[in-house]
Amino acid sequence: MDETPAEEDVIRRIVRVRGRVQGVGFRMDAAAAASRIGVSGTVRNLWDGTVEADVEGPTGTVEEMLEHLRTGPPAAQVEGIDVRREAPRGTEGFRVTG
Repeated sequence: MDETPAEEDVIRRIVRVRGRVQGVGFRMDAAAAASRIGVSGTVRNLWDGTVEADVEGPTGTVEEMLEHLRTGPPAAQVEGIDVRREAPRGTEGFRVTG
């Protein structure tokens, strides 16, 4: 029996995190959480002071990662997140970029 999640169960979300999220360890914290939760994707700083996370995986784990991104590490002050739906790409692993 195949234990891989069904294709329709895999989702991808692009998340823009606003607030005091750069210079506080947000990207490293997100990468550690992604590893623990079991999602794939990337996280990076953007020029406007926000952080963007591209998160992919089974619906429940992506939702758990979104909850984590709403708070971030202790030094962060998240004011809000914007979430955009995208088609899954089949990525593996989680990387910190930019």
